[in-house]
Amino acid sequence: MEQFNLCIIKPNKDAFSETFIQAHVDRLAGNKKVLYGGAFPVYDQEGKTLIRSKLGLLSYLIQKRIFKKENIGVRTRALYKYLKEYNIDVVLAEYGMVGASVAEACKMAAVPLVIHFHGADAHHRPTIGKYLPLYPQAFDYASAIVAVSNDMVEALKKMGAPASKIHLNPYGVDGTRFPLIDISNSGPDFLSVGRFVEKKSPLSVIRAFKQVHLSFPEAHLWMVGDGPLLDNTRQLVSELGLSDSVTLTGVMTSAEIRALMEKVRCFVQHSVTAADGDMEGTPNTILEAASAGLAIVSTAHAGIKEAVVDDVTGFLVPEHDIDAMAAKMKQIAGDIKLAAKMGLAAHDHIVENYDINKRIALLDNIIQSSITNKN
Repeated sequence: MEQFNLCIIKPNKDAFSETFIQAHVDRLAGNKKVLYGGAFPVYDQEGKTLIRSKLGLLSYLIQKRIFKKENIGVRTRALYKYLKEYNIDVVLAEYGMVGASVAEACKMAAVPLVIHFHGADAHHRPTIGKYLPLYPQAFDYASAIVAVSNDMVEALKKMGAPASKIHLNPYGVDGTRFPLIDISNSGPDFLSVGRFVEKKSPLSVIRAFKQVHLSFPEAHLWMVGDGPLLDNTRQLVSELGLSDSVTLTGVMTSAEIRALMEKVRCFVQHSVTAADGDMEGTPNTILEAASAGLAIVSTAHAGIKEAVVDDVTGFLVPEHDIDAMAAKMKQIAGDIKLAAKMGLAAHDHIVENYDINKRIALLDNIIQSSITNKN
């Protein structure tokens, strides 16, 4: 296709855990413009507000902060003008609530809209409830709707998304950044990476590791990330007498995480459905660890069920079953040959099914088809 103008709209300017969105910004084709600022974009990539007049900004702030309105005409018109001014050919809305919020402006500008769901936007009940009134119009206007797991596909259908518009396209991993590691000489050490939030259940990982530590006192667990449950996790580590065997590193760069992977033989994550319905999409951290050749122990949850082949590339256990997770972690801790075999199979599975270039190529095709079909 000839060069085209793609506008990517995302909620956050920067978020360390949203590497999948940054991959879209860096790798997708087209002349790209990036907008951000919540469910509805407020700023362009230079940090300038889309609403140019002071009176317009005042009107917007009053309606948003005082009257708590979601459908605000002044900002919809501002986005419409932006799309026209920069001759945008297609919009990629990162997260369903963004797609729901910008659909009206896209329709006014006659610009095709691709809505990319990621996780909470398809499962978190308060979020769905807040934006559900806007979803029918967004689903009706959208050229395509992207899901990252089979569970998400089914959730979107239940929300009213037409099956004919839904495309399954899991996240991808750059194998050059997470190449195969030789874990044949690794100790019984484990790594967990992710936000410390309910749906990742970090306390379950600690409780499972306590059982591992009783059988393998030399075992060590590194947990990377930040979040509201970090203090609770730190307290539990202390209560269980694991302060010398668990390292809470805080947020780390991809390169630092990659270096940590060279010290361990297994990646662990105990993802669960949170009380408010929030779920994972397909965790990038699991894809990266598998690409590096680490065996995976996780839960049979959302896209993890496709990313991990049970008993082949790792082990899947039921959500909240700490004893089962501990048993599988102990199996890995006690059998380096099994860990190495699973790690190699995990690497091959990722190369075949989750290569970033293949995933981006499919998303590129979805985006560019929306332009072609419009014309």
